[in-house]
Amino acid sequence: MSDDEKKDQGFAVTDRRISGDSPAGSAPSSESPPPQPAAAPAQAAPASPHAETRPLPEITFPTFLLSLSTSALMHLGLIPNPVSGRVEADLALAKQTIDLLSLLRQKTQGNLDAEETQFLDNILYDLRMKYVGAYPEGVKS
Repeated sequence: MSDDEKKDQGFAVTDRRISGDSPAGSAPSSESPPPQPAAAPAQAAPASPHAETRPLPEITFPTFLLSLSTSALMHLGLIPNPVSGRVEADLALAKQTIDLLSLLRQKTQGNLDAEETQFLDNILYDLRMKYVGAYPEGVKS
């Protein structure tokens, strides 16, 4: 592609920042000042139609583990998908989520208190048993 073709494609960028040589607060004399942003509307619309006003739970290590555990249970087909309301099994995603929890267990070894360690171990055991139970003829790799 020639240089002329490259120039025709794309867009031009104009630097409208204040130059270090000009006095503070003044725009360069060769260019007009940057356009001012439009006034914000008085009432902003919610970010999502599903946005709720209830407070979210505090983010702690146990709530993080519960979130991942719930995701694994959903992928195992044991609880409904909150978006569709249907029970949908995806054992590959369930295995990946269980493997992620196992990785967390390995990487946090020695850094968790006794309660957190026991909680994570219990979640992993429970999910692994449910995963194995999802295969009537045994786990296939």
